Amino acid sequence: MAISKDLLEILVCPVCKAVVELKSDQSGLKCVECHRVYPVRDDIPVMLVDEAKIEE
Repeated sequence: MAISKDLLEILVCPVCKAVVELKSDQSGLKCVECHRVYPVRDDIPVMLVDEAKIEE
């Protein structure tokens, strides 16, 4: 089971409030503005700033 499109539509980055997109390997949600990647564990997005990693 993947993350639903309805959930993706309402999720935003907790830091900058920008849209997040599912990475191609579905391992995380990446912010389009600040490039933080929030992990997805057991099909649940972990939207905690301390858990995020910054990718370019």
